[in-house]
Amino acid sequence: MNESKQIIVVNDLVKMFGHFTANDKLNFSVKKGEIFGFLGANGAGKTTAIKILSGLSKPTSGKAIVAGFDVKKHPNKVKKNIGYMSQRFSLYDDMTVKENFRFYGGIYGLNRKEIREKTAHFLKKLDMEDYGNMLLKNIPLGWKQKLAFSVAILHNPKIVFLDEPTGGVDPLTRRQFWELIYESSAQGTTVFVTTHYMDEAEYCERVSIMSEGRIEAIGTPAELKEKFDVKTMDEVFIKIAR
Repeated sequence: MNESKQIIVVNDLVKMFGHFTANDKLNFSVKKGEIFGFLGANGAGKTTAIKILSGLSKPTSGKAIVAGFDVKKHPNKVKKNIGYMSQRFSLYDDMTVKENFRFYGGIYGLNRKEIREKTAHFLKKLDMEDYGNMLLKNIPLGWKQKLAFSVAILHNPKIVFLDEPTGGVDPLTRRQFWELIYESSAQGTTVFVTTHYMDEAEYCERVSIMSEGRIEAIGTPAELKEKFDVKTMDEVFIKIAR
C-alpha cells in the first residue's frame, strides 16, 4: 500500500491496564477516504484503541500515526484533524440543536459565520430545519445520532472516528446513518467505525476483527468470507470467536 495514501498507520500498538492487556500488538493501516470497520464483541478492545488513535489515551508501547502525527508525541495536533462521535450520545440534552452546533463549532475554531452556514446546511440536509430551537432531550434517538455525526464533521476533519454510532437505533435509522457515512467518505473524509453489528461490516470497504485485544482478521468483507468459507460476516465472526 502506498505510504502517501495511508492516513492511519499502527505498528505493534500495546495498551496495558496493570497486568491486563487491552490491545495486544495491533498492526494495521487505513487509506485516505476509506470506510474502515473496526469490529469485535463488547470488551474486545475496540474503544481502547479508538481512544488512543483519537489522542485521548496514550499507548503503553508501539506507534500510531494519525493524519501525519504521532499520537503519543502530538495528541493535540491529532485532535485538530479528526472528528469523534462517542458510544454514549455526545451532544447536550439541555441545549437546543442550534446551541449544540454553536458550542461545538466554537470548540473546533469556526467563526460565527461559518457556524451559521454549517448549521443551516446540516439542518437542511437532515430535513430538520423546523427543529433548530428544540431542546435535544425532546429529539428522538435516531435523529440525535444523525445530529451527533453532523457535529463531528462540522469542521471538515480528515478522519472521523465513530464508536458504536448506531447502538440502540432501529434498522431504518441505521441505514440512513450509513448513507451519511457514504456521503462523507465520497467527499474525502476517512471514516473509522467500530460496531458489534456484523451486518454493518458489509457496508465497510475493509474490516478488522478483534478478539480479546488482538486483531484476528483483516481484509474486505468478500475476502474474509472467502477465507473462512462462509456466506455472511456473522459466520466469519463466529468462527473467529470460537
